[in-house]
Amino acid sequence: MVFLVTLIRVLCELLTLAIIFRAILSWFQPRPTSKLTIIMYRITEPLLAPLRRIIPRLGMFDFTPLVAIIILQLIYYLIILLL
Repeated sequence: MVFLVTLIRVLCELLTLAIIFRAILSWFQPRPTSKLTIIMYRITEPLLAPLRRIIPRLGMFDFTPLVAIIILQLIYYLIILLL
């Protein structure tokens, strides 16, 4: 049981860091063919794409990374409470 909680915590933290890194990376307009850009998109896009269909952009601001991080944190805390 402890292993499962630890695994979920680590996955949530890694996804959170990947989303933050991708958001920061977007400020610098990296090449779309860059290996780092491709890796970050492959890791984070499955979580961010469905949220983008629900949450519209507000001008030039995309709040989906923030919402995704909040959802990840909620999932982690709910799992801890249930286990």
